[in-house]
Amino acid sequence: MIAGSGRFLPSKCVTSVQMDAVCGLAPGSLAAATGIESRFVCDGEDQIDMAIAASRIALDEADAGQPDLIICGNAVPYQLIPATAPLIMGRLGLPDGSAAAFDVNSTCLSFLTAFEVASRMITQGQARTALVVSSEIASRALPWDDQPEVAALFGDGAGAVVLTARAPGGVRASLMRSYPSAYQACSLAAGGTRFDFRAEAEAFARNTTFAMDGKELFRLASRHFAGFVSDLLDRAGWHRDQVDLVVPHQASPAALVHMIRQSGLARDRVVDITRDHGNQIAASIPIAFDIARKAGRAGPGCKVLFLGTSAGVSFGGLAVET
Repeated sequence: MIAGSGRFLPSKCVTSVQMDAVCGLAPGSLAAATGIESRFVCDGEDQIDMAIAASRIALDEADAGQPDLIICGNAVPYQLIPATAPLIMGRLGLPDGSAAAFDVNSTCLSFLTAFEVASRMITQGQARTALVVSSEIASRALPWDDQPEVAALFGDGAGAVVLTARAPGGVRASLMRSYPSAYQACSLAAGGTRFDFRAEAEAFARNTTFAMDGKELFRLASRHFAGFVSDLLDRAGWHRDQVDLVVPHQASPAALVHMIRQSGLARDRVVDITRDHGNQIAASIPIAFDIARKAGRAGPGCKVLFLGTSAGVSFGGLAVET
């Protein structure tokens, strides 16, 4: 089902040592706190530029003709209204009425949700060729004053895949479970309808930066993630040792170590790009997958397990044969 993939990274790379200097911290402080050495940050590129670049690479590789479905899965959209996907469709040069284009948002799991929706629409005959793209500028609205160790986790980038019925493989199982008791553990509260910019200007301004309670997320994952992975594998009919490749959301190096330990999956099969990419929110999974695929780790017949957690809080996963 996966006929092509692509990624795009901004030209500017920022090291944690450079961030230490800006924050007035001793050299090595942020790398020690986060495990991340560098990440890519937009400097002239915008979110649509990145999406188009990654999409064109995936479409060229797929050689499947013009897509008739474009789904954009971002945690943070280009703007609240309209959706981002129609703008991507237009910038790709596709004529009006030639495709359906819409967004899905399950924060860090948005790419997986978009992938599953596209797969189902292809299976049901509603689309022939689908472009699924995630593009994130995660380096904005970060809590540098209050939580520099959180702010230093994030980087920018875009990843895309092209799905067709003609390509072999497909989704063998999917699963999502949500835990709204931890709804406030990750949030960027302003920008929607919660705070009225005109009537509550001060409250709006206070909530324009990202906030995260890492300890609460760790506790939740410790209680539930292992069982979640087991249930996903059962749905796919796979044993752990049959999984060829694990592509997780690149939340942080520590989070990946914890995920591997909790899930019982083989570490050498897990794609880990966090140390030199950071957390690219929804774009992290397609970027990590494209890196692995271009390195020959996801060839025909490969059993790939996509896994992630998202704000909300939700766990999500897809079992896919390539």
